[in-house]
Amino acid sequence: MNLRSVFIFVIGSGLSGAGPVLAWGPVAHQVVTAKAIDTLPGNLKDFYKNHRLEMPTLSLEPTFAEEGQDRRFAADRLLTFPFADLPRTEAAMKDRFGDGAVQAGRLPWLIEESYARLVEAVKSGDKARILTESDTLAGLVTDIHNPLAVTDNADGQKSDQHGLWVRFSTRLPEAAEKSLKLSPDAAHYLDDPKEYVFSMLRGTYVWVDNVLYQEELARRGKAGYTEIYYEALISRLSEVLRSRLSQAAGDVGSYWYTAWTAAGRPDLK
Repeated sequence: MNLRSVFIFVIGSGLSGAGPVLAWGPVAHQVVTAKAIDTLPGNLKDFYKNHRLEMPTLSLEPTFAEEGQDRRFAADRLLTFPFADLPRTEAAMKDRFGDGAVQAGRLPWLIEESYARLVEAVKSGDKARILTESDTLAGLVTDIHNPLAVTDNADGQKSDQHGLWVRFSTRLPEAAEKSLKLSPDAAHYLDDPKEYVFSMLRGTYVWVDNVLYQEELARRGKAGYTEIYYEALISRLSEVLRSRLSQAAGDVGSYWYTAWTAAGRPDLK
């Protein structure tokens, strides 16, 4: 989608003031999942390449999971960065923070649950289950690399930047799609997949202030969210976007590789 199409769509649909729908829009999810395949080694890479069109988000008629509050984790609602004392289990989180834990979202636990299901799917050898769960896990890992998905200021509502969620998470990837060249690291084995979730959380959160500040600069002196605004947004945030999605692709590949290893490295066809 080119920049003019993005501008027309935003004006026509009124989405500039909409609340959060997807942690990332379809373009970001598709780009990350496709690139994650390239991070894999040998036969595992061949398996995903040969069956990529059987994954829901990469199929000829792509489908995307309905997302909402659960697929976020507003860590700063509970503690201040670097969240050193954040409980590592959902039960402990609820014991400590009560309703606050529920309102923060479930993204870390959703990643843990999906990873466990993928390990079991790989052990079973059920190709459809493997591909579907791999796609689900990819979406969740991609979500946690969105700075707005890990803050209580997700839609810019606390900084007078209402509608930021859609502008940054969906419209920016659409506008920058053709120039969005990801460069993820090769997939590697994760010694502790559960703890790695919190490493991703911290690595994403450090970008929150940068996104808020650069978007505020892009808006200065402009009358509304016009094409000129999106040109400024691309100029200021495209490198942050590329960095976040590149890291996501590498981490998705690492979770897939680790699940396959935990399942005994079966020969997938």
